[in-house]
Amino acid sequence: MSDNAMHWTTLVSAEELAAALGRDDLVVFDTRHSLAAPEAGEAAWRKAHIPGAFYAHLDRELSDHRKAHAGRHPWPDDADFTAALARWGVTPRHQVVVYDAGDGALAAARMWCMLRMLGHERVAVLDGGLTRWQSLGLATDADVPLAAPAPPYPATFDWSRLLDAQQVQAHLDAGGVLLDARAAERFRGEVEPIDRVAGHVPGAINRPYALNMRDGRFRPADELAREFTTLLQGRSASDVVAMCGSGVTACHLLLALEHAGLKGRLFTGSWSGWIDDPSRPIARGD
Repeated sequence: MSDNAMHWTTLVSAEELAAALGRDDLVVFDTRHSLAAPEAGEAAWRKAHIPGAFYAHLDRELSDHRKAHAGRHPWPDDADFTAALARWGVTPRHQVVVYDAGDGALAAARMWCMLRMLGHERVAVLDGGLTRWQSLGLATDADVPLAAPAPPYPATFDWSRLLDAQQVQAHLDAGGVLLDARAAERFRGEVEPIDRVAGHVPGAINRPYALNMRDGRFRPADELAREFTTLLQGRSASDVVAMCGSGVTACHLLLALEHAGLKGRLFTGSWSGWIDDPSRPIARGD
């Protein structure tokens, strides 16, 4: 493989990743997670994972639960995430690949987004996740890899792309687009299995993240580009902010947007952050 052959910035196929395993400039992460059983993902990683893959936990490394009033999965501080990257040995020269059980929503797209917000270009989600990897008969093992620690990753988050509830309201007031990645019945407020209040942010548009997928893989970039362009109604992609229940599956929308050649921003607290203040308005229905 030539030195410039590995430059994946959104998605990578199982076949491409398999051919690159063992390269010293490649770091792979397993981020499998269950909201109902938060330790199940790591337990599954210990039983079998893509060879060499480290485990990144949604609640430990990809969130900061010390933060109050920031949603169910609070966005961590720069210093904490860059220190975690250092422990894993990740530097700006590395190609990073992140995967989860399947579609990328829990929580591969979240880690992809966090690295992107640091300005790390070469990070991609494994298209189809471990499910497709195993369906192809590709190797897994149970060996826990040893990291070669690196200096703290030399970057900070692009906070202009990470919005809180007040900034989201200003964004909507200015005519911006807010896409909600939750399932339609949660958006309409018909059911709410996780958060204490049902409904959505007034002015938001429902775009369930599952629509990004077909047969377990991301849909073609041109198809997604047409759909997002229709939703934008002539506005630029910089006018898009993505949200969900807690700022995790919203990252799946940002990955799909970038796969389609567009770039959006994230409402980090999302619905759980919005309803933290009972004075904020709530909408139900379509």
